[in-house]
Amino acid sequence: MMDSQLRDKWDTRYRVAGKPSKPPKVLAENAHLLPNAGHALDLACGLGAGALLLARHGLTVDAWDISAIAIDQLAKTAHDQQLQIDAAVRNVELSPPEEASYDVILVSHFLVREMAATLMAALKPGGLLFYQTYTRAVSKHGPSNPAYRLADNELLNLFSPLKLHFYREEGWLGDIKQGCRDIAMLIGEK
Repeated sequence: MMDSQLRDKWDTRYRVAGKPSKPPKVLAENAHLLPNAGHALDLACGLGAGALLLARHGLTVDAWDISAIAIDQLAKTAHDQQLQIDAAVRNVELSPPEEASYDVILVSHFLVREMAATLMAALKPGGLLFYQTYTRAVSKHGPSNPAYRLADNELLNLFSPLKLHFYREEGWLGDIKQGCRDIAMLIGEK
């Protein structure tokens, strides 16, 4: 998909969405692991619920998304809440983060496998990666194309060089009407 088509797709989605939803579960349930200060990136942030939580925690936050609609809405929300977030329209595949530039990187529901090494390199020593995205198991939500969904344990493998602090992937095990289905979550430290 061309850059302009991708931008149009997400602009349309965020024009309808309105306000940020809940922060990504991997961050919301594990915010106690965040440092008290530092520089954070919410990559492919959408409406920025994660960026808002990171800023409320006291971090200096960059929030990037390909959708100008999402970034404009996030910037307005951050201004209204008096939070310091540098929200920018950015295609992260074409313009990824620089090496050793972030203490925290948050990625939610964005999967470009080829960027795993780039994301790890963008972490400062001791930096934390909070990552969650859709799996191929259960498949009630998220993209229909399996290329945009993780295989079993794939998230662990993609970020295996990091020191693992948290991982959750339930798949088909047990009662699939309960728990955290359709996603894998990881927190790793460089």
